[in-house]
Amino acid sequence: MQVGVLASGTGSILRAMLERRIPVAVVIADRPCGALDIARDAGIPDELVERTDFSKNFDRVAYTDRVVAALRAHDVDLVTIAGFGTILSPPFVEAFGGRALNTHPALLPAFKGWHAVRDALEAGVDETGCTVHLVTEDVDAGPILAQEAVPVLEDDTEETLHERIKEVERRLYPDVIEKMVREGVRQ
Repeated sequence: MQVGVLASGTGSILRAMLERRIPVAVVIADRPCGALDIARDAGIPDELVERTDFSKNFDRVAYTDRVVAALRAHDVDLVTIAGFGTILSPPFVEAFGGRALNTHPALLPAFKGWHAVRDALEAGVDETGCTVHLVTEDVDAGPILAQEAVPVLEDDTEETLHERIKEVERRLYPDVIEKMVREGVRQ
């Protein structure tokens, strides 16, 4: 079973996956980032499928086709989204439906979208958390595979709360990925 990782950030989730010996076949990023450095240091193939257009005319389908082609070139069975900054279009779900996972910093279905931690703080909730779910065409709406709550503390800032959520995420997400690899999700 080969796992592809889509990342845009520091690579902390990727590092957690590698520490668990998850069989990562490729790391693909939409911008230069720390995850690519981690992949190179670990001897894992990496590809920058750079997104250079952030206008309203961005061709999301063409970009998605490039990402899907890169994943297919590495013969991945399971795709894990680890902080990838670009929302992909329906051809991604057509190619990897049921075999693509995402992690989200909230207890879905609450606080969907890019600003989930900020939105949880603004709503004044007592807890939020981390959700691992299957990717569907609707953002942050796929079947939930695992969740874990994280308390919201009185003096939390967006940064402190997000870091506590990331601590859970770096454990919970690899747990789910390992289970899927063990059970085999080939389709």
